[in-house]
This record gives sequence, structure tokens and C-alpha cells, in this order.
Amino acid sequence: MVVQQIAEFGYKIHTIEGEERVVIGAIGVGDTSHCIESLSALDCVEKAVPISAPYKFVSREFKATDSVVKVGEDIEIGHDQFVVMAGPCSVESERQIMESAELARRGGARVLRGGAFKPRTSPYDFQGLAEEGLKLLAKAREATGLAIVTEVMSDADVPLIAEYADIMQVGARNMQNFALLKALGKCGRPVLLKRGLSSTIKELLMSAEYIVAHGNKDVMLCERGIRTFETATRNTCDIVSIALLREMTHLPVVLDPSHATGKRSLVPPLSRAAVAIGADALILEIHPNPAKAMSDGAQSLDPQQWLQMMEDLQPYIALWRQSRLAAQAVAV
Repeated sequence: MVVQQIAEFGYKIHTIEGEERVVIGAIGVGDTSHCIESLSALDCVEKAVPISAPYKFVSREFKATDSVVKVGEDIEIGHDQFVVMAGPCSVESERQIMESAELARRGGARVLRGGAFKPRTSPYDFQGLAEEGLKLLAKAREATGLAIVTEVMSDADVPLIAEYADIMQVGARNMQNFALLKALGKCGRPVLLKRGLSSTIKELLMSAEYIVAHGNKDVMLCERGIRTFETATRNTCDIVSIALLREMTHLPVVLDPSHATGKRSLVPPLSRAAVAIGADALILEIHPNPAKAMSDGAQSLDPQQWLQMMEDLQPYIALWRQSRLAAQAVAV
């Protein structure tokens, strides 16, 4: 009855089904007062409210409780698991990605990252192994049980990468590639959306809205540093954006300390800060031999640094989990 009445007013409908209630979003233009008044009069409607934010589906106004993105059968990002994604910037060879995957697994990562298609600033830099790289990632997943996150650069590549990846990553340079975002709305895979180099929080949320509005509710937002006047680090990590995004949206929030700093020595302390401020996950770069990495070696942790960082991170994750479980108990 509710859906039918909303449709009669000419609005696009989007629903989120919970255990105790269904949230129905009505998207359209024009005066909403008559629609809200009519819906509020229905016995089956708890309340009808206008959403003031320009990003509708991803706002806290639309959904007050945290969304949980499920990856595979046993990974839940946004709930009470702190998830770490780790791996090399680029898939370089079978030996390199298999060693990286085993290293990631030993450290406690749940997801293996690795670029098969690489957007590079210089056209002469290594551009990735393309489909062969995807096949190697799939082989590493079979060997270790890790899920796979890899970048998609074009809407034309979405079907191919969706065959191999568990999570589709949108890089910073593609955050406002709207054709790609629309295609990802129909891809059937979770999406990790990275903030653009010079993008505002609002622009990041509007890009997420594109994906959700086109049918895919499984979106994660990633802070990876923005471009400022500072040159001491590769980018400037907007660490407060983690807390701000958790106020503004129900989507899980991820931090990429590798791209945010560009220096491997800064990755461990920034990772601890991410856990402390409430991020849901980390995505970072590790490599069996960073000195020989074909891309981003300076920000990649070597095996010893990676394992030590994960050991040092455990007390922070334990406190994070206590805090998250307490917050969920209050919400219930």
C-alpha cells in the first residue's frame, strides 16, 4: 500500500528491509508536503520525514543505524569486526602476489588488495597485468582464503573485474566518473569508493549516492588523503573525516594510511589513529621486497614491519570492538 501510494505521487522508490521495520525512500522533485501528510495518515507508517541532505540514500537521515557490508560468507565490514585489507600496489608476478597473499594472511588481514589495472600519473609507468593480474589474484584467493579487492577504472571493465573481485575499488582519480559509478550500481559486488584528491566530503557522499541510487547498497567510503599545500607527505590525511563521515552517513568508513602519507614509517601510527577515531577498516600496502616494487615501494611495509604493526594494533582493535559492541547495545 505504501509503495503504491508513493509511486502514485511520481517518486522513485528505494527500500531497506530490517528485522523490525522497512525504511522506504521516495526520491523526486517538487513539493513533498502533500505526500508526507498523506503517508503519515497511514496506520502502517511510523513516521514520514523529508531528507534535507542532497545525498538521500547514504545519509543518516535516511538510515540511522550503521550499514554492514558483507564480503563473502564471513566478512562483515561496519559491524563488530575490524577488517584489514593488505597487499601490494600492483600485481607484478605470480610469485610476488602469492608471497604477498601469504604475508597478508599471516598478519591477520581478511582481504588481499592488488592492482591489475593501474591508473598512473605517467603514461610510461607500469600499468598493470590486466586480466592476467586478475587471474593471479583469484589464484591467491584460492590458496589463502582471502577475499580480493582490486581497482576498476572504466565502466567497460566492470563485468570482467566483477568475475574475479569480491570488492570493486574506485580509485581517487575516478571518484566522479559517473558512468563508472552507475555501472557499479548494477555490478552485484561491494564497492570501495576512495575520496578524490581534491574532493569535499559532500562530493564523496554524492558519488556514493550515485552507486546506491542505481541499485547497489553495499558501498564503503575510503579516506586516502587529499591534496593541500603540504609537501612533507604524499597527501594530507584528513583524519577527522573518519569521525565526520560516521556522523553524516550510515556507510562503513575505511582509511588508507599508505596513500595518505606516502611514507612507510607513518603507516603504523596512522593506522592506530584510524582505529582510535572509529574507522571500520584499513586498506594498506605491503610487499615482500618494497625496494623492488614496480609501484609505491616507498609506502609499502616490508614483512617485518607489517607483522609488527599488526601485533601492535591488537590492543587498539580490542578497545575498538568493546566500544562498538557497547554502542550497538545502546542502539538496541
